Order: sequence, then C-alpha cells, then structure tokens
Amino acid sequence: MTEVADVRDELNRRLESDGVVIRAPVAPAYAEILTPEALRFVATLHREFNPTRQRLLRRRAEIQAEINAGKLPDFLAETEEIRRADWQVAPEPPDLRRRWVEITGPVDRKMIINALNSGADIYMADFEDAFSPTWAGTVEGQINLRDAVDGTIEYVSPDGRLYRLAEKTAVLMVRPRGWHLEEKHVLIDGEQVSASLFDFGLFFYHNARKLVAKGTGPYFYIPKLENHLEARLWNDVFNRAQDLLGIPRGTVRATVLIETILAAFEMEEILYELRDHSAGLNFGRWDYIFSFIKKFFNFPEYVFPDRAQVTMDKHFLKSLALLLVNTCHRRGAHAIGGMAAQIPSRDPEVNERNIAKVREDKDREISQGFDGTWVAHPWLVPVVREMFEQRMPGPDQRHVIHEDLHVTAADLLKVPEGDITEGGLRTNVNVGLRYLESWLRGVGAASIFNLMEDTATSEICRAQVQQWLRHRATLNDGRPVTEALVRQVFSEELDRIRAELGPEAWAESRFELAARILQEEVIFRPDFVEFLPLVAYKYID
Repeated sequence: MTEVADVRDELNRRLESDGVVIRAPVAPAYAEILTPEALRFVATLHREFNPTRQRLLRRRAEIQAEINAGKLPDFLAETEEIRRADWQVAPEPPDLRRRWVEITGPVDRKMIINALNSGADIYMADFEDAFSPTWAGTVEGQINLRDAVDGTIEYVSPDGRLYRLAEKTAVLMVRPRGWHLEEKHVLIDGEQVSASLFDFGLFFYHNARKLVAKGTGPYFYIPKLENHLEARLWNDVFNRAQDLLGIPRGTVRATVLIETILAAFEMEEILYELRDHSAGLNFGRWDYIFSFIKKFFNFPEYVFPDRAQVTMDKHFLKSLALLLVNTCHRRGAHAIGGMAAQIPSRDPEVNERNIAKVREDKDREISQGFDGTWVAHPWLVPVVREMFEQRMPGPDQRHVIHEDLHVTAADLLKVPEGDITEGGLRTNVNVGLRYLESWLRGVGAASIFNLMEDTATSEICRAQVQQWLRHRATLNDGRPVTEALVRQVFSEELDRIRAELGPEAWAESRFELAARILQEEVIFRPDFVEFLPLVAYKYID
C-alpha cells in the first residue's frame, strides 16, 4: 500500500492549485488515466456545468411536488412550436447506420473483449445500470476502454485462456452515470464531482481524438433524463468538450434512453436539443416502469400488479413504443428497442423457452418499426441478427411512420391491469436481495434465474413492495400487504437463500446488509428514495 499511497499523494500535490483532490488509492496503473491533464479537463467541465446540474435536480423535486399535488404530466404547451416545426437531426456517421443488434454490459476486461467480438453492431460499455461504481471498477473500466480503443486489450483467464480482439469488432458506445449521481472519491473545489462528467470527461479526454483518427467517434448513451433541459445540458457539455480538445462540433453522437415517464412527454424536445449530436432514442423499458411507479407513488389509483404481468403488450408501454418510433423517424433518427436479458442455461429446455420469448419480443419490436434492439449476452446476438436479416430490407426502418397514431397523456398514464400475488411479492423480495447483494460486492450485472439483471430490476422490485405496502394493496387471496407480512417474506426468503448457499458462502456474502438496506433505508421509510444507489453507494469502496 505504500506505493499506492505515494502515487496518490504525489498526484494530489500536483493538483493542489487546481482544486482537485483524490480521496481513494491510486495504483500506478490508475495514474495513467487519472493524469493531471485529464482531471483538469474534468474539473473545467464540472465548474462550468455542475451549477446547472444541481439546479435541474432541484427542478426534479419541484416537479415531483407538483405531481404530488395533483398536476399530472402532459405534453408541453410552451414547446409546441418545436413539435410542429419541420427539422431533422444531423445525419449519422457511417458506422452508426446499421444498429440491428446492440449488446450491453459492464466494463470488465473480459466482458469488453467478448462484447466487442460478439458479432453485434454496437457494444454499449456501461458505467450505469449494469455497473457497481466501486472506485477500482470505475478507474479500471476507464483503463480497459482505453486499451480497447487502442486495440491492445487482452485478458488471460484463470485457466490460461487468452482473450484478444477480433479483426472486426462492434462499434463502441459508452454510458456514463446519470445526472443524479456523484463520484465520492474525487473532490473539485471541496465538492464531489458529478459522476456523469467524471465518466464522460475521462473517456472523452483519453479517447476522443483516437476514435476520430480510427474513422469512428466518441459515441455515448445518455441515461435517466427527465426533460429536454437536461438534454440541453448534455449538449452544452458536448460542445465545450469538443472545443477544449479542438474537435469539430457534431463529432460526438449520443443516444438518449427514454426510461422516465416524464421524458416520454418530451421526446421531440430532447431530440431537438441534441439534434447536432443525436443518435436517436432507446426505449429503456424496465427503468421506465420503475419511473412510473416512483412518480405516482402517493396515488392508490396508480398501484401496479405483479411486475411479471407488466408486459410490453400493455397499453401504456405499447403506446410509448409506437410514439417513440414515430418521433424518431419523423426526425430522421434511429429508434432502438429494449433489452433481452436472457442468458444461456445448462438446461436445453430452458434455453429453448428463452429463445422463443426473445423471438416473440423482437418480432414485436420489428413490427412496430424499431431499427435495432438490445441483448445482454453474446449467445443471443446471432438469434436476433437472423431475425433482422430476414425482416429488414435495409439497414433501418426509418421509412416506417404510423400515420394514424395519436397518443395522448391518458394513453401514456394508463395503469396496467392485473393481480398482486404472494408469489409476486416473494419474487420482488428475492430478486431485489440477490441483485443488491451482488451490487454491494462490486458486481453490477448479476445472473439471476437465467436473466442478466441490472439496477433497473432491483429498482422495480423494491418500488413495488413499497408501493403495495404504502397503499395496503390486497393480494389476490384477500390478504393486505402489511409491514408484518413484508418482514415475514424477507425473513423467509433470506432463509431460503442461506440454505441454498451453505454456511461458508453465506458468511462471505452481503445478504444481511442488503436486507437491512432494503428494509430499513428504503422500503419502510415514509418517503420514496429516488434511486437505490443513492442509499447504497456509501457501503461500497
């Protein structure tokens, strides 16, 4: 640890006059990414844009207060002119023309290599939902992406197998953390740096010029936006970053995830704000369901059924899917569909059922007009690619516009019908525990019951339990959801997991901490925690 401490101390001495302080160990390899020049670049972005970020986060709270007072979301009257006007986003770079299959995953070294080699069109390297933001994972992820851009990335597995990049790889896109998060290990002028600007800034500084020289570019996915003003902030960041490095404006391209109920009402405006940097919109459906529950948490008429019953044929989800396709295609942008989270099993029958589900899901998306879609595992890349090859006459479907479509606020706010069951309650508790325990160990993409789960799943699980508890929802057997019942289910599901793991694995796990966080710091609180990582982040290094 002496070497690590010395590297950090020296770095902090060099940055002292710049107002930047690193509060975590800096291994020698980390210093290649955390250079004074790169951190000064991040600091410039943070100083210029963090005040606006904080103001927009306060605005989120103000809008939530308005919703709580009964003002439901609607399409904005003040931006109607933008929606009526004739405009297009900038034409996409050649390597973003075809986006049939996009694979996503965290920034572990082996996963990066496998994803880039998977045969997918796009690989989205994730510092957000599929990522546990430990200090080591965050900095090593930046190192791994630098090496991937350089083409030098390698990984040797414990069994001696060597992983290298193939000659042809997927196009790289990077998802930084959302505006609501901060990086606690780096202070700028005494305050924690915006995690968005930290993730974006380090990657952009080290790789943007190299990507352009290779004939591609710095491409990003933008998460958790709630309105067009937050998109405008990203556009301002892109312009400033490009100017600082002498890169032409418009080189950056960003796909925005529509994964909040409020953003659904401002898709046109979000595209407009990013029009010179836009690479389309993606339907982040799991986070979208969570956002719906969160925004209307106080209203008993918005109680959702078991999440297994909230399928893509439900009116509110189908309405958004079609509206997103129309919005993108009218403006010349790509519309990217949702995640297929299935992963391979040792049981052939399970694999067969999962592939059938994926085919059904992707067939629906292609029929709706989406230009591409997401998968979580290389196993599904050839399955989905074959479907697009058979169904798509060209690289995209931007000619598809549903001319007779008319989506209203009522369509987007229609609560799905269905039952609340004890099985649904137990599944939410069990999966929520398993995912959070994995996240606390630094693993943000967790294999749970033959699905690759990320933070969005855990958010839906805990949100539903808290919503049912808040409104004493009734199970289909007539019992109300009470604190006593929820605590009983937590205890029984923990016992089930303990028996499954055995004493040694249980002792090394973080399930007891996960249970305490979910119950005492989230579900049994009178208010609603905006995002689970805001509570759990203090428990990881």
